[in-house]
Amino acid sequence: DVQLVESGGGSVQVGGSLRLSCVASGYRISTACIGWGRQAPEKEREGVAVLNTINNAVYPDSVKGRFTISRDNAKNSLYLELNSLQPEDTAIYYCAIVCLGNWRFKYWGQGTQVTVS
Repeated sequence: DVQLVESGGGSVQVGGSLRLSCVASGYRISTACIGWGRQAPEKEREGVAVLNTINNAVYPDSVKGRFTISRDNAKNSLYLELNSLQPEDTAIYYCAIVCLGNWRFKYWGQGTQVTVS
């Protein structure tokens, strides 16, 4: 079975930073398009970062220049660096692998809470 386990969430002040981590098992991420999404209360889940197999990254305008996605194939892990955090970034953040297009992924983690106040 494919499992994705996030960590690194927490509470941070406006303007602060966090680094989210996600360890994958059951699938080698070196061959996968990977990404992160988030879901705020009473809102639909939205994609915030995608990294393809040749390490080209895409971000929506809402986080461009503030969030950075990366991977460590040796650790089978992916990361999301969040900087200049704002209250509107408050959400549950999910890692994901195997892109299906249009910010959809085949496998998702269980999520980690990020609260900005």
